[in-house]
Amino acid sequence: MHYTFIGLSLTLAAVFLATGSAKLLRARWTVRAAEHLGYTVRSFQLIGFLEVAAVAGLLAGLAWAPLGTAAAVGLLALLVGALLAHRRAGDATAALIPPAWLALACTATAAAGLAQ
Repeated sequence: MHYTFIGLSLTLAAVFLATGSAKLLRARWTVRAAEHLGYTVRSFQLIGFLEVAAVAGLLAGLAWAPLGTAAAVGLLALLVGALLAHRRAGDATAALIPPAWLALACTATAAAGLAQ
């Protein structure tokens, strides 16, 4: 298995386990973020569920790369949505940097998975 794929998968899994579980558990900062972006807390919990499901896919992808690749592509779709939501909310360009970097990491993970 390619070390890049393993490293990126584990890194993304750690990040999205933290953010996804925070959304599922309605952490205060996620409630504020949902309100700021114009989402309901319930829809943010759904996003958190999808993030945690992607974590499971990334980790399972260490045994079967196509599953990890699919999980990375799914996260990429969520992150494109996040970028659009921040833009729609009128956030400064600096607010787009974290989801943009994570989107690049997801793209690299998917590419590394396809290269297996």
